[in-house]
Formats: sequence, C-alpha cells, structure tokens
Amino acid sequence: MNDPAWNRSWVKRLQISLIVTTAYPVLTLLARTLRWRVDGQERLQRVLDGGTPPIIGFWHGRILSGTCYFRDRGIVVLTSQNFDGEWIARIIRRFGFGTARGSSSRNASGALREMIRHVRAGRGAAFTLDGPRGPARQAKSGAVWLASATGSPIVPFHTEADRSWTTKSWDRAQIPKPFSTVTLVFAEPLFVPHGLDADGIDRYCRVLEESLDQARVRAESLAGGGHP
Repeated sequence: MNDPAWNRSWVKRLQISLIVTTAYPVLTLLARTLRWRVDGQERLQRVLDGGTPPIIGFWHGRILSGTCYFRDRGIVVLTSQNFDGEWIARIIRRFGFGTARGSSSRNASGALREMIRHVRAGRGAAFTLDGPRGPARQAKSGAVWLASATGSPIVPFHTEADRSWTTKSWDRAQIPKPFSTVTLVFAEPLFVPHGLDADGIDRYCRVLEESLDQARVRAESLAGGGHP
C-alpha cells in the first residue's frame, strides 16, 4: 500500500492526533445525551435473526448519528485513505467499529476484498452510500457490489434530529444538538442477486436511492419537521 500524503507531513500527523483527542471525548459526551426513536427495527432484526450479517447503508451526511447509534457492534466501515479518512477511522475505531481502508479512487478493489472477508466471517458492514466526496444522495456501487458478492442484504436507514446544526459541506452533514431526539428509520432490506453486471449494479443503486428517500420522508415526518 502506498504511503498516503498526510503521513509524510509531521504537521498533518499532529493535526490528526489533535482532532482525534479533541473530538472523541466531545462526541462521546454528545452520544450519551441523545434520545432515540427507532422506526422499522424489526426489519434489521429479521436479517440478524436469519444469521446473515447486514450491510448497513446511509448517506454521508448522517455519519455522526449513525456512529452514535451503531457503536460497539464490531461493524466494519469503509473509510478513505486521505487526511479526513484517517482521523475519521481513528475516531470510529474508538467507538467500536472496524475499518477497511480505501475509496472509489484509491485502493478500491483491495478494500472491497477486505470487506468480503469480514462479511463472510460474520461481521456486519457499513457504507456511506454517496461515498467520501458525493454528489450527495447519489449511491455509489460499493454496497451493491458487496451485497452481490456475499449474499448479505443491504439495510438502509436515515436519521433526523428534532434539534440540530447543519454544516455547509457538500453532504449537508447533520449534527444533533445535545439532548435532542434522533429519529432513525430503517427501510426494507434489499437483497441483491449474485453476480450482477455493471448495468445491474447501477439499477440497484437507483433502488437504494429511492428506498432512502422514502426513509428520509418518514424520518422527517416523525421528527416533526423537514431538513434540507
């Protein structure tokens, strides 16, 4: 594996360490204050009861709430090898996640092969479906490809907090405010046929987008208001 650019700069390495040591305790405290309203839990439970590790799918803008809810379950997350991916990986490992390093532009095939090994060993996986760079709410192929290769279903979810901040980043990331109630809506599991070609993978990506849009509408309704 090539040495990433950030690792060749002591300034970048220091920045990553500072981000992690500052953000982790703050996020831990925030997570402890959140209240949860979960809709469709039985959809995830059916997959777990069937003995098949799920592939959890969600939009990049909901990383924070997803991390808080799914912590300490050993779920493996695909994270990029760039500067942001490194500090994100270090933080989520502290929250009890595993990581596979790669992205759509760097070490993609190696990372997805690693994800296959984890899923076949019985570990759940998770994907930000619109990837590390977007466009927002446009599903990339990774989760569908993994589901087609392993037979594990994709379980999409969306979250909405009743009180939150929204960043100006491309993903319009939502940060729940302390003591807010976060509504999490699970969509129906998506079972993907084995051995899909590129056209088939693209079709199932569009199905995922529609499923997540329905979950978003449901979550916004239950949360008592819409978010951009």
